[in-house]
Amino acid sequence: MFAVADTCFLIDWARWRRRDALFGVFRTVFVPESVLGEVRSEATLSWVVESMAQGRLSLFTETPDLIEEARSLVERTRLVPGLRGVDLPEAVCLVAGRRWRYVVLTENRGVLMAADILEEYRGVRVWRALEVIAAALRSGVIASSRPAEVFAEYEEDTKHFFPRRDLEAVLHELGGEA
Repeated sequence: MFAVADTCFLIDWARWRRRDALFGVFRTVFVPESVLGEVRSEATLSWVVESMAQGRLSLFTETPDLIEEARSLVERTRLVPGLRGVDLPEAVCLVAGRRWRYVVLTENRGVLMAADILEEYRGVRVWRALEVIAAALRSGVIASSRPAEVFAEYEEDTKHFFPRRDLEAVLHELGGEA
C-alpha cells in the first residue's frame, strides 16, 4: 500500500517515538516537493531525509497538470460554503491520492472535508494519525495489548490530541479500553 503525506502529518509523526511504524503500514510514503518546501523543523527534516535515504519515504515531483488540478481544488474549497480552505501542498496530496489511489496522510480538516463533500474526491482514502496507528495495531506492526496507551504515547510525544469520539470508536473497534 502506498501513501502520500502532507506537512502537518509529517511534522507530528516525526515527533513520535514509534514513527518508524509508518513504514510497516505503507510500502512507500511519497512526499511532494511542495510539502517538503513547507517543513521548517530541523528534527522533521532530519527524519524525512534519513527516511528518504533508506528508501522509506520518496520525493514526489508534481507535474504541471497535477498542479493545475490542485490549484483548481484550492479555489473550489474556498467557494463551497462550510468547507474549510485547502492550501496547495495539501491539495497536491489529495489530487495524487485520487489519481494513483494513494492513502492521503493528513491532519488537515479541509482535506478531510473535501474528501467527504466534493464528488470527485469521495473515493479517496484520507487517514489521520489515528487511522495509521489503528492500522499498525491491527496488523501487528505495533504489538500492544493496551491500544489506549499507544494513542496516549502519540498524544504525549506530539501534543496532538485526537477527537475523543473518534478515539473512543477506534478503541472500541480494537477491543481496547477507552
